[in-house]
Amino acid sequence: MKKMNNKGFTLMEVLIVVAIIAVLVAIAIPVLTGQLEKAREATDLANIRAAYAEAAVEVLTNEDGTASVASETMVQATSGWTTVSSPKIGGEPVPAVEKGNVVTVTVAADGKVSFAVTTPSP
Repeated sequence: MKKMNNKGFTLMEVLIVVAIIAVLVAIAIPVLTGQLEKAREATDLANIRAAYAEAAVEVLTNEDGTASVASETMVQATSGWTTVSSPKIGGEPVPAVEKGNVVTVTVAADGKVSFAVTTPSP
């Protein structure tokens, strides 16, 4: 009698493994997309905070040594967010922004901060 060589996987076993991997990928893609969007929002807000800090430093350290000049800095958003999820910067809430909008951060001589959102022309 001949001994059969039964090494390897059957077609059914390979199909089951492929199906399991497909289900895991289908679950992971939306989660990954959501996390990427959260990271973009966090980056935009960090850039706006940095712009606020830069404008505040400009006001505090202008050339004649007095805080009499307002300063502004612009940041372009890579994602969008709503006013519900946005924090306050300098005591003022950051306005809602859509992807591609430009946020102008203005710090007045008295330290009051304001935001303006504009859509760049194509």
